[in-house]
Amino acid sequence: MSTSTIIVIAVIVVIVLWAISVYNGLVTMRQRVNEAFADVDVQLRQRHDLIPNLVETVKGYAAHERGTLDEVVKARNAAVAAQGPTQQAAAENMLSGALRQLFALSEAYPDLKANTEFQQLQAELADLENKIAAARRFFNSAVQEYNTSIQRFPAALFAGSFGFTPKDFFDLGTDRQAELQAPQVKF
Repeated sequence: MSTSTIIVIAVIVVIVLWAISVYNGLVTMRQRVNEAFADVDVQLRQRHDLIPNLVETVKGYAAHERGTLDEVVKARNAAVAAQGPTQQAAAENMLSGALRQLFALSEAYPDLKANTEFQQLQAELADLENKIAAARRFFNSAVQEYNTSIQRFPAALFAGSFGFTPKDFFDLGTDRQAELQAPQVKF
């Protein structure tokens, strides 16, 4: 074998090993995104499981506030049925708004506000909201890292052909301003 043949084979081996390394890195990042989304999903499911208990507790004190309670239940059902980060983000935003209205309603009922079960459920929900926010941040960080990696040269040359497509962020989107505003309470 000549020296030039050995050099060509060595270059081909290096290129193949490099391509395998890049591919495996992209697979790892895609799995990290999937894992992060699963973490968000677990937190959201816990939130969805807590909401019926909260609604039942409020029903006893604010029976004539059916509209607010129905909105919370409707928003929860939509959130449970949502698929993928984009749909789930929209559904969760709607649910957050309904929950804000529910907690604003509790301000009008001192007996409800003083109820230990309601306070405990409200504290659990607040804790879950913090965990959901942390899981969303982790998910969005993983998505950002993954999207950047598939768009960077040289991975961009073959990422699309191997099925590496950009992922969507779990974003509050246009509802961000509504999320930051205090709910309106009218009697």
